[in-house]
Amino acid sequence: MTAIPISKQKSEQKSEQKIVLEIKDVTLRFGGLVAVGDLSMNVPEGSITGLIGPNGAGKTTVFNVVTGFYKPTKGSVDFLGQRLTGLPPHKVCEAGLSRTFQNIRLFHNETVLENVMIGSYVRQRGKWWQNLVPFLFPAAAREEREIRATSMELLTHLGLAEQAHAISSSLPYGAQRRLEIARALATRPKFLLLDEPAAGMNPQESVELLNFIRKLRDDFDLTILLIEHDMKVVMGVCEYIWVLDRGMLIAEGSPRDIRANPQVIEAYLGKDAPAGDAPSGA
Repeated sequence: MTAIPISKQKSEQKSEQKIVLEIKDVTLRFGGLVAVGDLSMNVPEGSITGLIGPNGAGKTTVFNVVTGFYKPTKGSVDFLGQRLTGLPPHKVCEAGLSRTFQNIRLFHNETVLENVMIGSYVRQRGKWWQNLVPFLFPAAAREEREIRATSMELLTHLGLAEQAHAISSSLPYGAQRRLEIARALATRPKFLLLDEPAAGMNPQESVELLNFIRKLRDDFDLTILLIEHDMKVVMGVCEYIWVLDRGMLIAEGSPRDIRANPQVIEAYLGKDAPAGDAPSGA
């Protein structure tokens, strides 16, 4: 019996998984600067996938292309067979993708509950102004009550219910991170993009984040694409990893493959790094 090469086994296993996000030959130029160059990658359904690289590698730029903040110079982005390229961010969100940001972006003068409710409005059937005269539009008033109740359920699930009526800017940093995720979940996504969720966290909080991300995936039936500099988080939670350097894809594979990849080690630590050194962050 002829043995199947390991590389072929990996390829066959990967092809069996349903691909929900496909980035094909994407290039983004800002004038003469190539921020992302000929990037092709895909994300399987139900996976937790990592996108890593040193500072300036183009990771957040890729997120911005996927979510409609940037239109690529060339190439395409497809989600569940739908072409996202050129769609504005709110249409990408309606298609089922939601994201958080490297720098937390909350409505700081609104309450915790109001922040989450704002996320729900992307699925709202009625018009916003109908809530101003609820006695004339009972269906809109009923929907508003449903949004409020669902938002409270999300806050309970993420451990923020007791702060529901606090102003969001008064929350500790870690709670603000969870609130931003709660708002993203309020859009009812199928695909969640997390941009450096461990940023600003201490080591214990980073360890807790591993279980939190897995629980998000399982409880909300999500596919997750994760940017993160904390390699303990990346190696601990991601099932497959893509690596960028200066806008170019330099490696892909399992955490074990990436940890030992010479190109990844060089990108993070420099050419003189001893062989076998794993990236420890950037």
